[in-house]
Parts: sequence; structure tokens; C-alpha cells
Amino acid sequence: MASSDKQTGKNRAFKQSLGHAWDGLRALFHYERNFRKHLAVGSLAIIAGLFLRLTLNEWLWLVLAIFLVLIAETLNTIVEAVVDLVVGQTYHDLAKRAKDVAAGGVLMAAIFAVIVGALVMLPALGRWF
Repeated sequence: MASSDKQTGKNRAFKQSLGHAWDGLRALFHYERNFRKHLAVGSLAIIAGLFLRLTLNEWLWLVLAIFLVLIAETLNTIVEAVVDLVVGQTYHDLAKRAKDVAAGGVLMAAIFAVIVGALVMLPALGRWF
């Protein structure tokens, strides 16, 4: 919602930039169901990693995969918001394409995360048996 008392220019200080970043993360968590789902699955993967006592290298791959999915979901949310702002309730083929491509990026990141999860967790499970 636009308002004349809201900031429209550049941030004046790092603290102000950090505040906006936290506002963005809160908005992601509050408004984006898929972000919460990805966060929950990532958290379960971290719990599994703790249980399986992953190596440092395994942790690096796992955390990379988790954050890649969360970042992709963030970018998807940005694309959706900007497209909706521009086209409103009007259908446009380019708007659909932009949203579909952004969603495809999330899907690719999720597939990568599943592959990394399998490559990391299955051998770790094998070490238990």
C-alpha cells in the first residue's frame, strides 16, 4: 500500500537496511506458505543431519541445497509480487511466463536439494549399519 509517509529513497544507514531485510524475511514467513514448507523440510534435514553426524563436507552440501531452495522461493515471491503489481487482475502471456519461469527455478532448486539430500543422507545412513 502506497503512502506519502513511507520511505521511497535509499536507506541512510546499515541498521535501516538490516531492518528492511528482517521485515522482508518476516513477510516471507508470514505470507508465503511454500516458504514455510521449504523451511520446515530444511529444518527436518538439519535434524536428520545432526542425528546422522554428517561430516563437514556433507554439511556444506546440505546447507547449500537448503539455502538455494529458500533463495529460489524468495526470488519467486519477488517475481510474483512485481508481476501482480504491474498487471493487476489482467491476464498477460508474459506475466504468466515470468511466474512460470520463477516457479520452475524453485522446482530446479528443490530437485537439486533432493539429489544432494540423497547423496549425503544415504551414505550417512549406511555408516550406521
